[in-house]
Amino acid sequence: MSASIDKYRLVTQGNSSNPQVAEAYRTLRTNLYFASGNQEIRTLLVTSTLPNEGKSTTISNLAIAYAESDKKVLLIDADLRRPTLHQVFSASTRLGLSYLLTGQCKIEEAIIETFVPNLALITAGPPLPNPYGGISSPRFEELLEELKARYDIILIDSSPILAVSDAQLLSKRCDGVLYIVHYGKVKRALAQRAVAQLRHSGANLLGVVVNNKKKSKQDKVYSY
Repeated sequence: MSASIDKYRLVTQGNSSNPQVAEAYRTLRTNLYFASGNQEIRTLLVTSTLPNEGKSTTISNLAIAYAESDKKVLLIDADLRRPTLHQVFSASTRLGLSYLLTGQCKIEEAIIETFVPNLALITAGPPLPNPYGGISSPRFEELLEELKARYDIILIDSSPILAVSDAQLLSKRCDGVLYIVHYGKVKRALAQRAVAQLRHSGANLLGVVVNNKKKSKQDKVYSY
């Protein structure tokens, strides 16, 4: 499954200035449903090759698309090195995932209800001295199980796959992975290497979103 989506601002329930972009994210939501086959996707990881490829914008808009379909949705910013979702939703980072992993707050304290109905957010929280240690701890898996009892689908924003090993670890703990590629920025060899690392980790790679791809009659879709 593949898709071609540009980097736009958030799509909020019919208020988008570009309805074609809003529909593209809804189509992506539908494509993920069919790509998963008979497997129910409760936890979806979104990653990219490198920083600044539109990963956080894509996951935010995808989360809104799920929330529009009457799903109870949770976004988690698990990019503990360069978190972004608090900026996307203008949310506080006083509490968040890092505090949940270290037992410094309760789930109810870390969950932020966004301006989008049915969509909640857990920010990355204050920085951890060892981000990998936090997400590799048994507490992360326990936390996911607790949150799955509260939400229909959980979308997790992670660090880029080639930057650090965080995404590889998280991919094994999620039902599916969506991989983001910025067209014209990432060389094919790097993209192939990133996909190979995900597959080596045993990730269930559901599809690829190609950002910044202009439509033309000669459009081609990467295959890996």
